Amino acid sequence: MKSEKEKMLTGVYYNACDEELVKEREYAQDLNFDLNNIRPSEREKRQEILKKLIIAKGAVHIESPFNCDYGYNIEVGENFYANYGCTILDCNKVKIGDNVLLAPNVQIYAATHPTNPIERLAGKEYSKPISIGNNVWVGGGTIICPGVKIGDNVTIGAGSVVTKDIPNNVIALGNPCKVIKSI
Repeated sequence: MKSEKEKMLTGVYYNACDEELVKEREYAQDLNFDLNNIRPSEREKRQEILKKLIIAKGAVHIESPFNCDYGYNIEVGENFYANYGCTILDCNKVKIGDNVLLAPNVQIYAATHPTNPIERLAGKEYSKPISIGNNVWVGGGTIICPGVKIGDNVTIGAGSVVTKDIPNNVIALGNPCKVIKSI
């Protein structure tokens, strides 16, 4: 029998109120609180908190406020930057490549709920992994939905809602987000 955490990470229905998951979210929320309430000039303390919260391969700069569910499911590459108001619901893996820039208020949602109201009212949830390639710029106010893969060398226009995969070397925008130009 899989634990609720194992179910969450494999993309099947799970109970988010499971004691282990609640404790892990509270731990991440405490780290988010610390990060969001530290002076911007205290760079070393900010980096210490980020090392406890997410998996980073290199230089990371995240402006406050920043929020995530668990943190341990977020992996970022070299030279990552997230501007003010970033939220990552990392109920599943969120892998972000090198040289990625997130403009203000970018939302990345690996978490989702059933569309069937009976299942939803029963408290069922599930999640899908998200992947963002290298050299990607995501415009302000963009929402990246569960299960989406964004390729390398992509620009996502501000205010986009990314519901489907975006290939390499394109500019995409809109709601729903669509490729408008190859680069």
